[in-house]
Amino acid sequence: MSATSTSTSPSNGPSNGPSAGSSSAPSTGPVTRGAPDADLHRARALRRMRAVALGLLLLAATVYVATHGQDGFWGYVNAGAEASMVGAIADWFAVTALFRHPLGLPIPHTALIPRRKDDLGRGLEEFVGENFLSEPVVRERVLAAGPAGRVGDWLVQPEHAARVVEEAAELVSAALGKVRDEHVRSLVEDALVPRFREEPISPLLGNLLAEAMRDDLHHGLVDLVLEELHGWLLDNPDTVTEVIGERAPWWAPTSINERVTGRIHLELVRWVADIRDQPRHRARLALDSMLRQLAADLLHDTDTRARTEALKDRLLDRPQVIATGIALWDALRRALEGSLADPDGAVRLRMRTEVERFARRLVEEPELRERLDGLVADAAVYAIERYGAELTQVITQTIERWDGKEAARRIELHVGRDLQFIRINGTIVGGLVGVLIHAVAEVL
Repeated sequence: MSATSTSTSPSNGPSNGPSAGSSSAPSTGPVTRGAPDADLHRARALRRMRAVALGLLLLAATVYVATHGQDGFWGYVNAGAEASMVGAIADWFAVTALFRHPLGLPIPHTALIPRRKDDLGRGLEEFVGENFLSEPVVRERVLAAGPAGRVGDWLVQPEHAARVVEEAAELVSAALGKVRDEHVRSLVEDALVPRFREEPISPLLGNLLAEAMRDDLHHGLVDLVLEELHGWLLDNPDTVTEVIGERAPWWAPTSINERVTGRIHLELVRWVADIRDQPRHRARLALDSMLRQLAADLLHDTDTRARTEALKDRLLDRPQVIATGIALWDALRRALEGSLADPDGAVRLRMRTEVERFARRLVEEPELRERLDGLVADAAVYAIERYGAELTQVITQTIERWDGKEAARRIELHVGRDLQFIRINGTIVGGLVGVLIHAVAEVL
């Protein structure tokens, strides 16, 4: 509700007594057309409590009039009724002075909330910031909540893990569907290609090749190539002999050419098999030496580095680079989308396995839970330190946008019902004190 939408009925205007003073325009008409149900409920509760407080005041006044001038027991009743009226009126004044001028009179230090709403907003901002958004409080509450343990207890249930995987799969699929070919083209043309041109590739390739040679990572690739080459040579003898025969002299007899090409094919198969089966074969050692030299040249030889960079530039200048990038992305996206859409696909099964494994670790490993709880607490503290001021400023900024009457009306809706108990208690306690004072006076 906005301040401009507040409407007041004729019976809610400024009053001339305690009963009406508790029902002036901003408060007995706190509900506007279209107000939320919660505000309607609060307004009804506030009116009921005001009626109770006013009823007690009227009852005390009636008893006072009925017992005026009488002695004995009724004298005590009269004294109690008189004190009850005093207490009720005094507390009515105190409660009303918070939200408006009692009886509409500009009495000093009344209508505190309309006049001091900005100070109230700043006070609330400081109170919330110091007592609820401070680092010790946030860290203590996060650690006490134990988010990692709760997540583990929830994820360890198979149906919950399956739900997480399903939601993640749908989210990733939706994200993949939003990426268009033009987005990939723009990324490749505007970001990747210029970056590749600026970044020297020779040191990267040299270090990568040197690390691979140091860890013997290339041996697996060499073994795979030799195995495939040996199988192809065995399965395609005619192709090999045909290729070799094309290089034979034209004047040599056909029978001799066939025997020679056949022998070459046989020796080639044996040679590849020897290289495959002997890890210390001379050909392997020669390849290792060549690759090590290439790695060193990529790192230190000026000519080799220049040729490598020139080759990189020629490749980047070819239009096929962008087309290849788009094609690779499109193939990867289709494969991912297909696997994510299949409940029994490889990606979903792997995701479910990893989620269940992570959940079991959360349940079984206290050290992991403590470490993750600490990370969550650190993240919460960082967010509070960085954005806490913006969060608490919402209080001040919101209250500053209200006018004085609107601020009083909103606050009275929330706390006014409870404040009416001050009036009720003042009526009752005042009556008891009046009886006590009358008794002391009688004794004296």
